[in-house]
Amino acid sequence: MGAQVVKLDNRAQPPSPRLLPVHAKKGRILIDRVAVTFGRGANMHIAVAETSLDIAPGEFVCVLGPSGCGKSTLLSCVAGYVAPSHGSVTVDGGPVTKPGPDRGMVFQQYSLFPWKTVLDNVGFGPRVAGKADSEAIARTFLDMVGLSHFAKRYPGELSGGMQQRVGIARALANYPSVLLMDEPFGALDAQTRVMMQENLLRIWGEFGITVMFVTHDIDEALFLADRVLVMSASPGHIIADLTVPLARPRQPEIATEDSFIRLKRQCLEKIRAESLRAFDQQNR
Repeated sequence: MGAQVVKLDNRAQPPSPRLLPVHAKKGRILIDRVAVTFGRGANMHIAVAETSLDIAPGEFVCVLGPSGCGKSTLLSCVAGYVAPSHGSVTVDGGPVTKPGPDRGMVFQQYSLFPWKTVLDNVGFGPRVAGKADSEAIARTFLDMVGLSHFAKRYPGELSGGMQQRVGIARALANYPSVLLMDEPFGALDAQTRVMMQENLLRIWGEFGITVMFVTHDIDEALFLADRVLVMSASPGHIIADLTVPLARPRQPEIATEDSFIRLKRQCLEKIRAESLRAFDQQNR
């Protein structure tokens, strides 16, 4: 298949213990020489070239890259929705072969059950798992995302930002050790997006969960993450692993600081080069 093994010379070190939630114990993600191909023969497409990655428990990692580079495919391998063609994915030492309650997933589309109330949407996972206190769990997480007063509403009665908060609460209601997020705020307006980012960081700090977050937005990645992974144009592989040493807690004003701007410039240079390469590939 001709997949490329990437050596991360600029590999980021795990964040210092003070940057991690003190109760983070689970949620280590190990991606070992994973590659993903679709199709066969002349129709074969390499979605993700062979690459490896280690994410520490409680770490917040953002994945950046040009459109079509395989970011979402790599995330789906961790979720268990896509099986690697080569290599393996483990979470806390256990092999990922299918979706499981140890990994919560939040999509760009809200993916709520429109015929269920907000409370029933959030309580669905615990109820299917046979937990007698599913309603209490759902109310706990609705309160965490600030929607306890909307428990009896239906998704169609909520704004986009509120629906995504329900999606986050539903993903957390199974008490996963890993939260996977595929451009969850991409469809929101700028003001709501900033509010959602701040809300997510608060939840992450309280919950002590590992987050792997796919985005196209460099500012969003730097505001949220401990590390930013930059993927190449297709076939996608990690070409940079950058530590984000900005102090926490973070406020939106941090985007005006020199340290933030320097990191943004590094990311822009890499993303622009790969985006141009992707554009050239599409026009051959």
